[in-house]
Formats: sequence, C-alpha cells, structure tokens
Amino acid sequence: MPLETTTRIVRELARHGYNAEREAVTLIASADDTAGTLDRVVEHAPDGALRITTAHVRTVLDAETAPIPDPPGVVSDAPAEDAAEPPVSHPSVSGGESDTPPGSSSSTPVETKGSTRQRDRDPSQRVVSIDGDITGQSTGTGDYDDFVAIFRDRYETLSKQLRGRVNHRPATAIQDMPGRSDAEMIGLVNDIRSTASGHWLVELEDTTGVFPCLVMKDKDIAASVEELLKDECIAVSGTLADDAGILFVDDLYFPDVPRTYRPSTADRHVQAALISDVHVGSQEFVADAWSAFADWLHTEEADHVEYLLIAGDMVEGVGVYPNQDEELSIIDIYEQYEQFAEHLKEVPGDMEIVMIPGNHDAVRLAEPQPAFDENLREIMSAHDARITGNPSTVTIEGVSVLMYHGVSLDEVIAELPEEKASYDNPHTAMYQLLKKRHVAPQFGGRMRLAPEKQDYLTIDTVPDVFHTGHVHKLGYGKYHNVLAVNSGCWQSQTAFQKSVNIDPDVGFAPIVDLDTLNLTLRKFT
Repeated sequence: MPLETTTRIVRELARHGYNAEREAVTLIASADDTAGTLDRVVEHAPDGALRITTAHVRTVLDAETAPIPDPPGVVSDAPAEDAAEPPVSHPSVSGGESDTPPGSSSSTPVETKGSTRQRDRDPSQRVVSIDGDITGQSTGTGDYDDFVAIFRDRYETLSKQLRGRVNHRPATAIQDMPGRSDAEMIGLVNDIRSTASGHWLVELEDTTGVFPCLVMKDKDIAASVEELLKDECIAVSGTLADDAGILFVDDLYFPDVPRTYRPSTADRHVQAALISDVHVGSQEFVADAWSAFADWLHTEEADHVEYLLIAGDMVEGVGVYPNQDEELSIIDIYEQYEQFAEHLKEVPGDMEIVMIPGNHDAVRLAEPQPAFDENLREIMSAHDARITGNPSTVTIEGVSVLMYHGVSLDEVIAELPEEKASYDNPHTAMYQLLKKRHVAPQFGGRMRLAPEKQDYLTIDTVPDVFHTGHVHKLGYGKYHNVLAVNSGCWQSQTAFQKSVNIDPDVGFAPIVDLDTLNLTLRKFT
C-alpha cells in the first residue's frame, strides 16, 4: 500500500469535512476497491460526525462483505534506547550547547509501503491534564491596584524559591541596621545602571520599600548582572556601607531550576510532536510541507506519535504588523481559521492535540492570553483539540510540558548579551526564563502584561519540557535536565521578516520520546 494511497484518502476525507483515525485510513486503503470503499464510507458516515472511525469503516466493509485484512502483529513498545539509532544529522541552527544534548536526527519523509496491521494504540492509556490556564479566570480591570497586585503576587511566589538560600530582611529593616552589618534581601529589580567607575548599582524592591545594592566590577558575580532584567526577582547577600546607605553585594541568586532536578517520564514508549507558528493565511505558508508532515503522521514510522502540541500562531492574523495585508493569501480572519481547520483534518483523527494562542491569533495581546472564544473553537472543532491559554502547563502521561508562545523571547534577546540569548540559538533565551522562573520577567518594553490578581506567568513548578515558538527559529537543549525546544515555523520568509533580518527555520517537527525525553528532529521541506 503506497503512501500516495493513504495521502489521497486523507485529503479526500478532508475535502468532505472529515478527519480519520489512522487504522480507518489503513482499512480503506487495504480494501479490494479502495475508491469504492472510500465513497461508501463517506456516503454512510453518521449524521453530524466529524471523524471517520475504525468501527465505522469496519461496518461499511462488513455490509459490503468485503474482506478485512488480519493484523500481522503488534508493534513493540520497547524503550527508545533499545531501538536502532537513526542516522544523526544536525541542522545548522540546532544550537548544540546543551547540558545533555538530546539525540537528534533530521530526515525528509520518504515513501513507504505501509501496513495493514492494527496499530497498538489504546486511548485509555492517555492521560492529559492542564494547569495555569487563564481562560475564564481573568479578573483584571486595568486599575492601578491590579498592577500592584500582580507584582505583589510575583514577589511572593518567587521569593519562596529563594528563602532557603538567604535570610531575607525587608528593605525597611535593612535601612535601620547599623553600618558594616551583614544583610540579605530578596526583591524585584527596580533599576539597573552602571556607575562612573564601571560598577553596577541595582535597586531592589520588596513589599516594604526600595534599597540600593552595589556590585563591584571586579567581583565574579559582576557577569551575572549582565543577565538581569527589570522586574525579575533575585536575592543578594553582602555588607552594608559605613553609613548603611548601600549594600555591597558578595553573592547574587536567581530562583533558578535546581541542578539536581530529575524530570518525570512516561511509563510506556509514546511520543509527542512539538510545533508552532503555522501561519495559515499567509502567502508564505508552506502547505506542501504541512501536508508532508500530516502524511508522515499516518505512516508506520510515526506509530508512537500520539500527541501534537501547537504553541500558538495557528493563523497569520490581520493587522499584526505594517502592510501585512500585502502578504496575506486570506484576508478574513475567520476564513483563515477555517482553512487552518481544513489542514488540521489531514492529521490522524486519533491524535490528541493541544493548542495555545500566539500574538498573531484572534485573542487579546496582553499576557496571559485566554484560549480561543467559542466561535473559533467551533471552527476548529473537527479534531476535538484541547484548547488552552498562553501559557499553560500540559501534563501528558506524567510528563509536564510548559507551553508558552514566546513573545518575551524578543525582550530577552534584545536586552541580554548575544552569548546569553540570541535568535540563532533561541533555546539560550529559554534558559534565561527558566533561570528566572518566569516566562515574561520584564514589563514595559515589548511585553504587554494583563493586570490580574495573580501572576500566571511565573514558573511555580519546574517543567520537564519547555516548549516555545514565536521567533521562527529552531533551537533545543537541556537546562538543568529540563528539555527546552523552540520548534521553528511553517512559514517561509516574508517581506517583513526580511526587513528585520529574520531567516526562519521552516518545516521542522521536533519529536519527543516521553519515556526518555530524547528528541528527534523531522524536516518536511
């Protein structure tokens, strides 16, 4: 059974408004009269059905007394480390400097003969939960008190990560201490500036007030000051000046991920595909690459890929950047989502899909972003995807995946030295967010922050996987055993991207083994 046959079946079903389970497609393709069986399956689809199931196809075949091929066996769920290693080929922007580089391969899907076997897929084994979703929880009105509340919550949440390392004293208490006293403080960075002598003056603010801290340029910790962003939470320890008006800093601490962190893994061999930035509606959307990806998901090679996580920007949107209308293939936002839904139907109907919005999607720009409204959910309902807010933590069979679209990466890359964060290696900017335990630490620049009673952007619990998009660059690595993946995009370079010197990495699908957290790269362009 050539791949072209299954591809044609999937596309024909999508044309009629259906997606399908993988085994359902295999059964149709294995019938003696493939075209006739496909027509009968569509003709006898249950009223209101959006997905063609294996049971429905078997009913049609039984009614026509057509033989159903027996499955030749079950594919082994052996752990990935016991399987044959694929050829390793790192893409040019793979960003290899990780604590423990994940295994990676890059291969273009090839034509396969497929199989008439039944797939060893038991939906009852799938366990998915979602935490940190702002959807339906937004209470902010934009008042000054709301902004005070969100930063107070940020301080209280992140200071808990630091209290084991310093004996914190409030700013007002330090002001009353005698000169030359040892002092330790936890606070949000209120200001950072260099002195005439090249030292660093960092103002820290807690719930009682502000206190100035001086980091001498000859201190080892001076390099850490270059990583600071305003509004992030840190701790310092040192000695007060003779007049007690300033704290000379000896040590500086970030909330950070413990170096001893050990991630959770799934109890069986199962995989998740991580993608983002599809941008349907753009003239530069790579439809052929998407179809190649969707076709590959129907093959034996993708048997264990049971989850698809999409980290925002399903569509190109309207009015997102200057003169965007000149680069649109679909100018109506609802039609863009309708077309995205059609492309999503090419994906196997038995996959679990989780989606969060991005800055091009039709939701509010301020973060945290709630999930799509009911109208858009209805448009994208064919696959029964789980739709949640940005950011959200999605736990899949015990593996927690922090999904964040990634607008703050622009801020981090703009503010920090290139060796600390860059577009060519976006995972290094992700490391900074993990280190700060906040997905959007700096307010007032490129970031739009929604004033809520609670800061939904803190990383309260360390994730096992951190998945972002937005910057259209591929990058991956491990930071203190947390797998960080920026998954590239499905849109070739636009005129706007060319004007701002963005050369996108297009058509990649990072595949994560949830039982080992090893990573494989698949390229479809």
